[in-house]
Amino acid sequence: EVPREDGILALSRHTLGLALREHPALLVEFYAPWCGHCKALAPEYSKAAALLAEKSIPATLAKVDGPAEPELTEEFGVTSYPTLKFFHDGNRTHPEEYTGPREAEAITEWLRRRVGPSATLLKDEAGVQVLAGTQDVVVIGFFQDLQDKDAATFLALAQDALDMTFGLTDQPQLFQKFNLTKDTVVLLKKFDEGRADFPVDKELGLDPGDLSRFLVTHSMHLVTEFNSQTSSRIFAARILNHLLLFVNQSLAAHRELLADFREAAPPFRGQVLFVVVDVAGDNDHVLQYFGLKAEAAPTLRLVNIETTKKYAPTDEEPITAAAVTAFCHTVLNGQVKPYLLSQEVPSDWDQRPVKTLVSKNFEQVAFDETKNVFVKFYAPWCTHCKEMAPAWEALAEKYKEHEDIIIAELDATANELEGLPVHGFPTLKYFPAGPGRKVIEYKSTRDLETLSKFLDNGGE
Repeated sequence: EVPREDGILALSRHTLGLALREHPALLVEFYAPWCGHCKALAPEYSKAAALLAEKSIPATLAKVDGPAEPELTEEFGVTSYPTLKFFHDGNRTHPEEYTGPREAEAITEWLRRRVGPSATLLKDEAGVQVLAGTQDVVVIGFFQDLQDKDAATFLALAQDALDMTFGLTDQPQLFQKFNLTKDTVVLLKKFDEGRADFPVDKELGLDPGDLSRFLVTHSMHLVTEFNSQTSSRIFAARILNHLLLFVNQSLAAHRELLADFREAAPPFRGQVLFVVVDVAGDNDHVLQYFGLKAEAAPTLRLVNIETTKKYAPTDEEPITAAAVTAFCHTVLNGQVKPYLLSQEVPSDWDQRPVKTLVSKNFEQVAFDETKNVFVKFYAPWCTHCKEMAPAWEALAEKYKEHEDIIIAELDATANELEGLPVHGFPTLKYFPAGPGRKVIEYKSTRDLETLSKFLDNGGE
């Protein structure tokens, strides 16, 4: 008899084989007693076991103490905790990795879609209405032959798209009702245009990547308000260009701009995600990322989340649908240069031994051919930066009489430089005197003696 704890089978190398024979749908969590993520998952996992029983879903949850069972962790290639693997029909050699959210409802739904159909079979219009009535977004696959490979592709995709509800039909009267003559995936939604169609190319076959992109794109609202609930969906949408309208939602004049913003959105669906940021809400981090103050609203910014390049309208004309459309086109067509964050140059930037650089004075100082310039790129919140500050001050003090040496620092969270990305803090870069834009990254220990030796050896 395999012991159970909270409805979960506690397995060892001696009992796994038995469990696989007795339970055709078995999800196994490999955990370590000391692992924080495992402790966080534990109550959700127990809740999922209860939900499976409550909903009569024929799937079983189990767990294995990884460090105590090294043979099993090696057999299944477990390299981190928790790792969840799903064993179907006793198949020990090809378990499926669980990649869904670590929450009870998601685990339960993921298993339900594997032990039963991942889409509801729809026989008539009443069935469609019942399904569509349950959710804001429902996806229905219309296939003339439910046994063909495109229908199988659709069902496989439905297994993993846990945030959507799926239906499936081959009924001619439903094809007719939806004005369809060939296989099509239809997304029904209770907002925006209400329906979006994805025709299946029978020659090429249904491409799961293309369908997945279509579903993500069309299940998003045309305009999304940025907040803690929507942010994960915004970044998961796989749409690289985000157009942000910063407004103060408490002001009527600002709220009136939303209609024009929305009017401009449809032609850009799938290419640009339209997002509204309320400067009166809890969004200071977004303002900071774009180098904006709340007083700047209403204003537009566009960011490519892959390149992180940011764009601003060249003229602050009123925000109309035409202005929004024109701004999107100029960015997408490469007709406007990205802007770089910069603080203003402090009046006393060169008064202390450590000089203060910002984007606006960086070029003329760092690439001065008569100077050897050593720059610390830091973040105000970074503890390593704070720890090395005394050594950096001492270095500047030591070389302050050397005309040709400048020791400087730049807050890289508020100042961006073209072609000089900073990926970690602190980053130290040395710009030697002479022609050519030479840059040497300092990789050694950050103490006065080693830093001095590096300077004395001309950056070696």
